[in-house]
Amino acid sequence: MEVIPSHIIGYRSVQSKGEPFYGFNPETGKPLATTFHEATESEIDESVELAQKAFPLYRKITAEKRSVFLDTIATNIDLLGDDLLHVIHEETALPLARLSGERDRTTGQLKLFARLLRAGDWNRIIKDEALPDRKPLPRPEIIQTQVPIGVVAIFGASNFPLAFSVAGGDTTAALAAGCPVVFKAHPAHPATCQLVGNAIMKAAKETGMPDGTFSMLHGFTHDTGGRLVSHRFIKAVAFTGSYRGGKALYDIAVRRKEPIHVYAEMGSVNPVFFLPGAVKQGGESLARQFAQSVTLGAGQFCTNPGLCIFKHNEDGLSFIQQISNALSSIAIHPMLTRGIADAFQAGLQKQNKLPGAKSLIPVAGSVIEPHILMVYAKDVLQNPDYFEEVFGPSTLAVLTDTDEELNQLIGMMPGQLTATIHASEQDFPHVKDLAELLSQKAGRLVMNGFPTGVEVCHAMVHGGPFPATTDSRVTSVGTTSIYRFTRPVCYQNMPADLLPVAIS
Repeated sequence: MEVIPSHIIGYRSVQSKGEPFYGFNPETGKPLATTFHEATESEIDESVELAQKAFPLYRKITAEKRSVFLDTIATNIDLLGDDLLHVIHEETALPLARLSGERDRTTGQLKLFARLLRAGDWNRIIKDEALPDRKPLPRPEIIQTQVPIGVVAIFGASNFPLAFSVAGGDTTAALAAGCPVVFKAHPAHPATCQLVGNAIMKAAKETGMPDGTFSMLHGFTHDTGGRLVSHRFIKAVAFTGSYRGGKALYDIAVRRKEPIHVYAEMGSVNPVFFLPGAVKQGGESLARQFAQSVTLGAGQFCTNPGLCIFKHNEDGLSFIQQISNALSSIAIHPMLTRGIADAFQAGLQKQNKLPGAKSLIPVAGSVIEPHILMVYAKDVLQNPDYFEEVFGPSTLAVLTDTDEELNQLIGMMPGQLTATIHASEQDFPHVKDLAELLSQKAGRLVMNGFPTGVEVCHAMVHGGPFPATTDSRVTSVGTTSIYRFTRPVCYQNMPADLLPVAIS
C-alpha cells in the first residue's frame, strides 16, 4: 500500500517543508523508505486556528450525525484491509494476529461511542423542577447538561499504533463530545498514522463535518508537541506515554496564561499480590500465567505487572523460582523502538544496583530477554526507587515478613493504574482490608486475574492516582472518558423553546 506523507489540515493534505525524519523497522534497525517531515510553526498554527473556526459549527452537530461520523471512520479503517496491518507490522514488528485484534478494538470503540451518542443520555441532563409556591422564595427551573470544551490536542502512543493512536480512544471520545481534534502523530509509526488519518479525513468529508474538525501533524522533536500544547486555542490535552513526556506537557499547560487540563496516562508498575493460599493452590500453572502477563507484547503494555508481592515463606520462595523458570523459557520479539529498548536496559541496570536486589535471571547485555529480580520488603521500604517503572518484560518480586511490612509497602507505593489480588478461599478473610487499601492507590482492582488487557466498556477505569495519571478522577478507556472533554452548564429559568436541542 502506497503511503503519501503529508500533514492533514482539515480537508487538505499539506506537503511540509519541515525537517525530514523516517520510521524504522524494529527487526532490522534500518530506516524505512518513506520520508516524513516535522510540522512547522505555521502549519501547527493553521491546524489549531482552523479547528477553532470549526468548533462553533461542530459543537452544534447533532449526536446522531456525530455517531454516523464515528461509524464511517470505523468503516474506512476496515476498508484499508490487511494492507494496513502489513504497514503497521513493518513499522512495529508486532505480530499480525495482535494487530488484527487491535484493529477490531479500535473500530469497536468507535462504534461503542456511536451507540452511546444514539442512546441520548450521554450528556447527563439533570433537572430540578420549578417550585413557584416555595416559601420564603420560589425556585426557578434549573437544568444541567454537558457541553464540549473546545479544541483538543491528542498525542499518539508508541505501544498501540491503532487503539491509542490516531483513531484511538482519546480521539473517539473528543469527537463524540463535539470537540475538534488536532492529533500529533507518533514518529515510531508515521505511515500507519498517515493511513488512519486519511481515513478520518475522508469520513469527515463523507459525513459533512466542518472543515477543521480533524487535523493531524507529524513530528519527531519535542518542539511540535510543546507548541501545540501552548497554543491559546487548545482547551485540553490527552497523552499516553512516559512519565517524563506526560509531566513535560503538563508543566507547559499549567504555565500558560490560561492553564488547561492535560489528561496524561504515564505508566505504572501494576502490583500483583499473591496471598499464601493462592500460591499453594496455583502452583506452576499460575506462575506460567503470570510470566505470560509480564512478557505480553514484550512487556510494552502500560498494565504489564512490574511488581509482585509474596509472604516470605517456603511456598513463596518456590513460587518465585517457578516464575523465573517460566520467564526464562519465553522468547521476546523486538521492542518497538531503539529508545524503548535502551531505556529498558538502563532501567534493569539501575534496579539491579539497588541495595538488596538479587537478580534471578542475568541481565543479558544488549539482548532483550525476560527478567525477574527478588528483594525483601525491608530494602524496598528504604529505597523508593524500587517503585520506578521498568518498561519492558521484567518484574520485581518482593517478600514481606509481617502484615505491618505489607501495609507500609502499600502506604509508600505511588499511584497505579491497576492492582491485582490472587487469593484462594482460605485467603478471603484478608482480601477485603487489602482491597480497601489498594483502592486508594489504583484505578482498577483485579481479582484472580491479570491486569494486561483493558476491556473497552462503560464501567472501565483506565487511570489512577499520580503519577500513573495526572488526573485520578477520569479514565482514558471506556465511555466515561468522554467527560474529559466536556464541562457542565446549567440553564436557569430558560424557556423550553430556547434550550439547546439536546435538552429540549
